[in-house]
Amino acid sequence: MAEPLPDAKLVLIIDDDDGVRELLTFLVKKEGFRAESAVDGEDGLQKAERIRPDLIILDLMMPRYGGFEVLRQLQGSELKTIPIVVVTGRYTDRSTSEMIRQESNVVDFLEKPLKPNVLTATLERLLKPRASGAA
Repeated sequence: MAEPLPDAKLVLIIDDDDGVRELLTFLVKKEGFRAESAVDGEDGLQKAERIRPDLIILDLMMPRYGGFEVLRQLQGSELKTIPIVVVTGRYTDRSTSEMIRQESNVVDFLEKPLKPNVLTATLERLLKPRASGAA
């Protein structure tokens, strides 16, 4: 797998599960993007401030500082325009998932176990430049 180019889009992965973080990092890099990861919400917010990612993949259920808190913090800062893909392993009923989707910076909502092809399609849709009419 080739290393992503230095000017490739940067994805910040915030998840407390080592295995999930490793899988997401692998998939993001496989698609040609750069990846940074954070082990919890607090770490994720600090990294987001520092690296200004193009996209954040955010786990909802984490110790200390969970995904909901991270969403709120980002919305109240100059980082509020960064698109966020929320992932959760916890069953969420339709009203909860709809509430999360209504958040201004949430662009997608994926359930664990993540399907690599679904994540890949989401990354493509959100980060790859649209092809213009020229070939």
